[in-house]
Amino acid sequence: MARAYVTRRVHFNAAHRMDNPDKSGDWNRTTFGKCNSPNWHGHNYVLEVTVAGTPDSETGYVMDLSELKQIIQERIIAKCDHSNLNMDVDFLRGVLPSTENLAIAFWQQLEPALPEHSLHVVRLYETERNFVEYRGE
Repeated sequence: MARAYVTRRVHFNAAHRMDNPDKSGDWNRTTFGKCNSPNWHGHNYVLEVTVAGTPDSETGYVMDLSELKQIIQERIIAKCDHSNLNMDVDFLRGVLPSTENLAIAFWQQLEPALPEHSLHVVRLYETERNFVEYRGE
């Protein structure tokens, strides 16, 4: 049967600080540069969530995009938008909020709420030129 891939794109704004508490201040400043600013810094993130599956014979949908939008809103956007990712987001406590780690954490939040084996990729853009893809490996 044919397999189709459907993607929903959302935006959110958030602050974070790259700082490994197991390392010295010098190490953090050298490793993370401006991203280690003690006064934080922010990004206008773009999150793309792709689900895959066989289109339903009655609707033609892999998944109703309004349902996917709602899941992303509840599990990611409502918690992360206009937040400090280091301090305000429950599922990110203790996570160094690199784009890589955020994409993995977002997958972990989304997967249980979606039909089994349907989540295909989480793509998170930190800037227009820098993004991470995570496929649940």
